[in-house]
Amino acid sequence: MPLSSRLRRLAAALVAALAALLAVGLSPGPAAAAEGRVSGGRLDWGIKQSFLTYVTGPIAKGSWALTGGAATVGGSTFRFHSANGAYDPATGALSAAFSGGVRFTGHQENGSNALDLSVGRFTFKAAQGGAAGLYADVSSKSKETGQVSSASQAKLADLSLAGVDLRGAAGTLTLDNVPATLTDAGAKAFGGFYQAGTALDPLTLSVNLPAAQEKPAVQEKPAAPAPAATPTPTAAPATPAAPAATPSAEPTAEPTAQAPTRTEFAAGALDWGVRRTFRDYVTGAIAQGRWELGGGAADGGAFFRWTPAKGAYDPATGELTAAFTGTVRFTGMRSGDSYGLDLTLANPGVTVSGGRGRLVADVSGRTPDGGTRQLPGVELAVFDPAGLQAEGGLLKAVELPLKLAEGGAEAFGGLYPAGTEMDPLSFAVALDPAAALPPLPDLGSAPATAPSTPASAASSPSAAPVAASSSAGGVPVAAVAGGAVLVAALAATGGLLVRRRRAAAASGAAVAGPTADDAA
Repeated sequence: MPLSSRLRRLAAALVAALAALLAVGLSPGPAAAAEGRVSGGRLDWGIKQSFLTYVTGPIAKGSWALTGGAATVGGSTFRFHSANGAYDPATGALSAAFSGGVRFTGHQENGSNALDLSVGRFTFKAAQGGAAGLYADVSSKSKETGQVSSASQAKLADLSLAGVDLRGAAGTLTLDNVPATLTDAGAKAFGGFYQAGTALDPLTLSVNLPAAQEKPAVQEKPAAPAPAATPTPTAAPATPAAPAATPSAEPTAEPTAQAPTRTEFAAGALDWGVRRTFRDYVTGAIAQGRWELGGGAADGGAFFRWTPAKGAYDPATGELTAAFTGTVRFTGMRSGDSYGLDLTLANPGVTVSGGRGRLVADVSGRTPDGGTRQLPGVELAVFDPAGLQAEGGLLKAVELPLKLAEGGAEAFGGLYPAGTEMDPLSFAVALDPAAALPPLPDLGSAPATAPSTPASAASSPSAAPVAASSSAGGVPVAAVAGGAVLVAALAATGGLLVRRRRAAAASGAAVAGPTADDAA
């Protein structure tokens, strides 16, 4: 009897331990189960190339305009920015809304456009199981009735994610060339120009996802020692000394309260896209080029940002001198190791004097005749400074019309004549050092190198996480290994129990041999 009870207790203990370990392993931790926020990213979509050709062609004689900071890539693809949404790594459900939009107009008659379509705030949604769609805010005019209708987050297109597993992704997720098909709501949005089921241009998107397990549940424990910090009453005697110092500080501050007529600053940002058609030309089929950023310059999608800045502003006279930092180099038409197009704009500056605004920059690169140049402080363009405004501690200009100057025409190698309208100019300088500069559109991290098919494009960023998390059914590897050890131990114990019962039945021994076997 003693032998039987001891073995039963040992087996019961092992079973309980196994159950407890598996319970811990099989229950999802809070970090793994919690949804993460999508923060930053871009969506590139040409909508439908034949539609763009039709809008700007000889029949519709129309045009399109970008809104909300949208940009173009290569002349025929629109780029939307600043992705925001949610992602569930356990199911692969993803929702990402992008900023920016496009308005198409055409068939103008009597001052009105028979074709008038605006789309914006595109949202990519992928549900558990792979069903996906593209949604947008739409305002369109029916070609039959002329009535304008609006819809919020209408489903424009069904998206094919065949073979794509979005579970377990982290970091930058890139989906390349995702097939898109027009829905019924999309057909209505296009004013009846296309029927549901029509193939649209494939889209490419890249979004920043939270890092894996960026919110460990253990982190809440260090907060417990906080009560031990209560001995701070000893610091209380120091606080009376502070008020004593402040009265003496205030009288001395009064003489300096008189603001100088000239304010110097050391923070600012200049946003300028140069010219949209020039960017499209550089990255298009002819030049087949690109641009490179350096010295702190950044890509905002529809414009480049040069920052920081230093200079001075005189509110009495309106005179301004601001020097910004950074370089943008455009290259294209490559032949061997040289480029037919090579233009660098560096360290731009803005000056306002005598009611005239000037945009200057250091220009370098290749001349049209094959030579090189280094031209400091070239006057690229001029603007009317009447739109400058001071508010919130900033002196800023928002999309001021900008015209190419003679020096700018020379800098562009005669590609554009003086007087050409360039992209509008925006800039802000911090008159108050505590003032926050306008945020840059968030294009997210650089997309992963995208393969040719959407299935492989999506699997590449998610393959490793899925293999690590789903191959064991979501159970931590350590838990599975520990459980296997316990199962083996339990099996050995069970075998031992059976063997001892058989031995006891055969020899009639109840006590002598079992203790030695148990010890072994």
